[in-house]
Amino acid sequence: MTRRALLRAGAGAALAASLPLGFADALARAAGPALRKPDSLPDPSRPAGVPTAALPFDHVVIVMMENHSFDNYLGMLPLRGQRRADGFTFDRGGTPINTNPLNGEDVRVVHAQSTCQPIGVTQSWNATHEQIDGGRMDGFARTDPGSMEYWTDADIPFYYSLARTFTVANRWFCSAPCQTFPNRRFLLAATAYGLISTDTSSVLDPPPPGGTIFDRLASYGVSWRNYFTDLPGVGVIGSVVQKYPTNLAPIARFFTDCAAGSLPAVSFVDPEFGATNDVGSALSAVPVPQTAPAIDTAETQGGDEENPQNISYGEDFVSSVVNAVMSSPAWPRTLLVWTYDEHGGYYDHVPPPAAIPPDSIPPKLGPGDVPGGYDIYGPRVPTVVVSPHSRPNAVTNVVHDHTSILATIEAKWNLPACTYRDANATTLVDFLDLKHAAFAEPPALAAPADAAANDATCSYAEPQLQPAGR
Repeated sequence: MTRRALLRAGAGAALAASLPLGFADALARAAGPALRKPDSLPDPSRPAGVPTAALPFDHVVIVMMENHSFDNYLGMLPLRGQRRADGFTFDRGGTPINTNPLNGEDVRVVHAQSTCQPIGVTQSWNATHEQIDGGRMDGFARTDPGSMEYWTDADIPFYYSLARTFTVANRWFCSAPCQTFPNRRFLLAATAYGLISTDTSSVLDPPPPGGTIFDRLASYGVSWRNYFTDLPGVGVIGSVVQKYPTNLAPIARFFTDCAAGSLPAVSFVDPEFGATNDVGSALSAVPVPQTAPAIDTAETQGGDEENPQNISYGEDFVSSVVNAVMSSPAWPRTLLVWTYDEHGGYYDHVPPPAAIPPDSIPPKLGPGDVPGGYDIYGPRVPTVVVSPHSRPNAVTNVVHDHTSILATIEAKWNLPACTYRDANATTLVDFLDLKHAAFAEPPALAAPADAAANDATCSYAEPQLQPAGR
């Protein structure tokens, strides 16, 4: 099965003519006339729900963390073991020279003072559009000085080890230029269906008109589970929790299932969100059926790496998940994706390209919101595919967003697409060597940083940004 087969075009010109004018124009700008339609199959030649042997995995594991851009975490990667990574630009001494204007002068990105984060960094709809600034990527420092911070392999050693061992994405963009909940909706349903913020009340919204990936999996008997630490991430669409309570499981079961080699076909694995931050407080509002596992809404710091958390706790969590997968009897047939929901307000130098609008539902904008739509991606986020078939010490420059995960699941099990976005998203084939498993024997990866030790030097202070000429 080729990528062409995975992305087979639909009836382009006739389709565009049948759509609302603005929506059709946006589709044409993003992808031209050749588009697959929602509810179409990746491979019309085989029955829906039938897996293909052409993709060398039977288990997909998704670990989505919170709020970091590619440059913020992996900007130093070109000098730390992956020279083809599209990170910072450096002077002769290896110091990053990327800048943003602030108060009439250019200021440089700055190494973070600790593994804890500034409080003021923001990724709201308006702030993200200001940061992108029509592709100039020069509005970050204006929204908050902390947005110019970055971390290195000394701060997040496991993540750098992961990125230089397996295939890392140079062009993985978050699905929309805004906050957590809209982007996580894209992960679950390939649409934000109007949402632009992490709004507590949004978890009570009706399900998306085209359904979710879980509806597709359930319809064709493909197993799935959301393993969660304190709160289930699938709760950003509250109806998923209501409809599929028995598919929720505590995180301890993930490690048990890994050890037994009994993971379901699709696993969403969630860190501790923490009931005190905006994401955790919103998720804790989701009505949970009595048949679901107990949800912990205790006051906790959180380990999903959202600011101002100590990022070492999240790195430790991801390390435990990755190592459990690599130690599992199911490792030979498993594909794990490590990614981030959005950029968190942190600097990145690559302009997001045009995106295919998922549907005709526009963002619900207020009178003070910047005009815009779901026809552009948000900034890049770190993403690595961990698999026996991942290409060693490699990069991919193919454009992806979170719906590439859905496209891959749909391609494996030949499931109908949810929206135009996942129907036309590129799968993860470019991360893989389909014929050779370079990591049949799992590699040794660096240990994560010592989170408890880093707590002792924790700082939430805004950085002192230096003018570029100094």
